[in-house]
Amino acid sequence: MSRAQDIKRSFNCLSSSNRWTDRESKSDSRTVSLDVQHSSTKQSPFFTIYGRNPSFDSIHISQDSPAGKLSTKLQSIQKAVNEELESEIRRFKKYADSNRSIPPDFQPGEKVWLASKNIKTTRPTKKPSERWLGPFEVIKKIGSHAYHLKLPLQWKSVHPVFHVSLLEPIKQSSIPNSSQLPPPPVSVVEQEEWEVPQVLDSKLKRGKLWYLVEWKGFSEDPKRTTWEPASNLANSPDLVKDFHSFYPDKLGPITSRVGFYGVW
Repeated sequence: MSRAQDIKRSFNCLSSSNRWTDRESKSDSRTVSLDVQHSSTKQSPFFTIYGRNPSFDSIHISQDSPAGKLSTKLQSIQKAVNEELESEIRRFKKYADSNRSIPPDFQPGEKVWLASKNIKTTRPTKKPSERWLGPFEVIKKIGSHAYHLKLPLQWKSVHPVFHVSLLEPIKQSSIPNSSQLPPPPVSVVEQEEWEVPQVLDSKLKRGKLWYLVEWKGFSEDPKRTTWEPASNLANSPDLVKDFHSFYPDKLGPITSRVGFYGVW
């Protein structure tokens, strides 16, 4: 929710009440809006600038408005504004949750389809029926949103770990005693690993080295990054090397003439 919406709603809370005059409501709304906590920063504009919340001692007090009534009035204003903002946050959360899909959870041994949009094949064009390749067997789950698939031997140039958004479960046929025939085999051309364009971070997990990797083609997906064990990047030494060149203090492999044997 934007700052303009926050202030607008606080003004609406005041102007919709007929307990105060229009002049008083506008003046008080401008003052109270300085103390309204922003839904993103969790701070009011006044606190962000001055490091403290504003004092309302300087609010215009009409001659027929006792201090006691003013105190009650301000408390009512703040309560109304806070209730409206909390209601808006609940509405926003409800809308966001309704549009958030839960990714499928595949089990080892289960067969899945693989999206072909990022797989370079020897076929000149892709028919609508060729948007999905496979089915392929799930070997294991990697991190929280990736899966290791059992690919054909001729697909040696394709990294076998894929983001869950590229996978689809096999739908069982509603016709008894029937099975869905797999599509004909597909040959892939030699290609680089397109799934992981860069390494972002590293850590130790249960004594093993893990890397935070970004998945190519998912820049708008909030779950575009996942933690992967270092063994999954064995075929991407340049990515790991570039990461440690930029971040020499990060955890990484200790190499010698005999190869990998530990972490920094």
